[in-house]
Amino acid sequence: MKNVNLNFKSKKWFGEAISLILQPLIITIPVFIIASYFTVSGSSFYILTFLCLIFATFLPFITTVMWIKKNNLDLDISDKNHRKIPLLLGTTFYLIGTAVLFVLGAPTVITVLMFCYFSNTLLSLIITIFWKISIHSMGIAGPTAAMTYILGYPGLLFGIPLIMVMWSRIYLKKHTKAQVVIGAVTSFIFTWLQFKILVP
Repeated sequence: MKNVNLNFKSKKWFGEAISLILQPLIITIPVFIIASYFTVSGSSFYILTFLCLIFATFLPFITTVMWIKKNNLDLDISDKNHRKIPLLLGTTFYLIGTAVLFVLGAPTVITVLMFCYFSNTLLSLIITIFWKISIHSMGIAGPTAAMTYILGYPGLLFGIPLIMVMWSRIYLKKHTKAQVVIGAVTSFIFTWLQFKILVP
């Protein structure tokens, strides 16, 4: 019985660690670093990466944390009704980021990637009004599609953390299988189509 309890606790700890580490906002960091690395070089890489992370990571992260603290919410924002404001803030920052990249003449791939963050977050916001779709799944499946489009088959390696996070969200009972799977499939297809249409 003791071994069973220890096993349960270790699996729960592992699931919680995965959910915490593989947050959609944290995933933006390697995604934009890799995308920029394979798109530009020299000082342009650092400038472009810095700009992307400002709008895709830091601003959404800071405002989300402030919202969570202000409303005394859990990190997952389990109640979908409380997710609307953070998602709305995210769409705003991603849209501004897209506009800044476009005006500065950033590579199309990077601008489209930022735009996909805007459109996918907007899509998750609309769905969240009616249903608690898994933002974790959407936040990794979309970048997986983008990385696959940019890098080819190596981009599918992002599918590994996607599978892990899907398992953790179901195991921790944060989402149903349908919410996790539909979130992943919708985000992957939506992102792939946008790259197919917008990237020459």
